[in-house]
Amino acid sequence: MKWPVLSPERRLRLVAKAVLVVGLVSAVAIYLAARPPAPNPLGDPEDSKQYLREIQMYGGTANLLATELREWLASLWHGRRLAYTVGVLSIVIGSGCLFVAGRLPLEEDDASGGAPGDAGGGDQEG
Repeated sequence: MKWPVLSPERRLRLVAKAVLVVGLVSAVAIYLAARPPAPNPLGDPEDSKQYLREIQMYGGTANLLATELREWLASLWHGRRLAYTVGVLSIVIGSGCLFVAGRLPLEEDDASGGAPGDAGGGDQEG
C-alpha cells in the first residue's frame, strides 16, 4: 500500500484535528473520572489569616501575590480543573496549528507541466 505524500499544510491540519480530538476526549474522560479532594480534618494552615499575614510581613505584597499565583497554578493540575486545562490547551494548540497551516505558502502541483516558478501570467517579456 502506497501512502500519499501530504503537503505541509495538510499535515498541520491533520495534526490540529488529531490534537483537538485526543485532547477533548481526554478532557471529558478526566472530568468524568475526577473526584473532589478529601478535606483535611485538621484544616489547611495555608488558608488562615495568620499564615497570609506572615507571608505578607516577611516578603511583602509581592510575595503574597506570588504565593497565591503559585497555589492557583498548582490547582490547575488536579481534579476537574485538570480537565478544563487539558481542554483549553488542546483548543489553543489545535487552533495554533490551523493558524500556521493557513499561513503556509501554497505548493503548486508538479503535474501542471511548468517549473515551480512558472505560474502563468505575470511579467513576461516577449
